[in-house]
Amino acid sequence: MKVELIFVVEEAQEGGYTAKALGESIFTEGETLAELKENIRESVLCHFEEEEMPKMIRLHVVQDILMAV
Repeated sequence: MKVELIFVVEEAQEGGYTAKALGESIFTEGETLAELKENIRESVLCHFEEEEMPKMIRLHVVQDILMAV
């Protein structure tokens, strides 16, 4: 059983967000962060059996910031 499952969250080029679990074959997306969180929760519940379910889900949000020079 994993204690924590980490997702890397990025803004999608076409809009919305994508999330990929580290070390697991889980990928999902959502138009808003709220929708993405719900989709992540549903994906994790479908992916793991009850006895293997992680206790926590951590979202690592990657953000590109452009600055003019």
